[in-house]
Amino acid sequence: MSNKLPITNCQLPIATLRLREQDYQSPITNYQLPITNYQLPITNYQLPITNYQLPITNYQLPITRLSLIMPTANNKVRFLSPKPPKPDRPLFVFLPGMDGGGLLLRSQIPKLAPHFDIRCLAIPADDMASWEVLVKETIALIEAEKKANQRPVYLCGESFGGCLAIKVVLEAPQLCDRLILVNPASSFRQQPWVQWGSHLTQWLPANLYPLSVIGLLPILASLGKIGRDDRRALLEAMQAVPQNTSVWRLALVRSFNVDENQLRAIEQPTLVIASGADRLLPSMAEAKLLVKVIPNPEMVMLANSGHACLLETDVDLYAIMQARNFLAESEEYLSLVRSH
Repeated sequence: MSNKLPITNCQLPIATLRLREQDYQSPITNYQLPITNYQLPITNYQLPITNYQLPITNYQLPITRLSLIMPTANNKVRFLSPKPPKPDRPLFVFLPGMDGGGLLLRSQIPKLAPHFDIRCLAIPADDMASWEVLVKETIALIEAEKKANQRPVYLCGESFGGCLAIKVVLEAPQLCDRLILVNPASSFRQQPWVQWGSHLTQWLPANLYPLSVIGLLPILASLGKIGRDDRRALLEAMQAVPQNTSVWRLALVRSFNVDENQLRAIEQPTLVIASGADRLLPSMAEAKLLVKVIPNPEMVMLANSGHACLLETDVDLYAIMQARNFLAESEEYLSLVRSH
């Protein structure tokens, strides 16, 4: 067989394209590949070309109709900055729920931004790291922020992010000055039907999984209390997580286990926010348990709120912190800044 492939309907200014005869024996058709002057040693990547897998190594190719699988900077856990950095403000770190996107703090940002330098943790949709890895990577990100500018750190975890926040504080207590837990998923094992449903997710046919995501919305949120744009953002965030990632993160939450002795080691002032109308998790019961054990707690009940309460139009996280005297005094912060 000749090593020249019949390639049709393509824009290929290619000097030479060599394929190993034993790897591929089929014409490549109907693709537009703007690839310039490459000789491709085809070894370790996967290109989905007419139902074959063609491995390609070490090139980032601007491909318009093919999906090239390769690592990028976006495949790493990272911080998003929803507003321009404010190094003279305390650092507010938001750890998101199961979606991992870090974008669902959106309705709280306008009121938080004047007072904080905000970072939202973003976990890639295909990330299936263990708790240990997530904790390590999150700590590294916070340490980098503190190294650049020493200041108070408010760590806020919602749902899945609440579990991560607890683990981060236990692993590196020196990094965090205030802890905020919003409907933490540490209560997951107390809800039998949720555990059963989490096991069911892995057995759903792929074509039914998107429908299950839509069906979960009324359980996840009090939709009537959330604006249209925020409802759309919530749905898009949920749909962005592939089924296998959802299965993995649900397994992480099922495996979350922090005992009372560990909780007693949390010395930071801790604000526990619980939704009274949470249909997903027993957040009220969990909040009452946490404030009994954590040494310096404050509990806030949002009587009519659902699980995704931070998207609700009448929930103001900054006002809640202010009303509970949870904000670090400015004199304390200025003293900290001067000492460094």
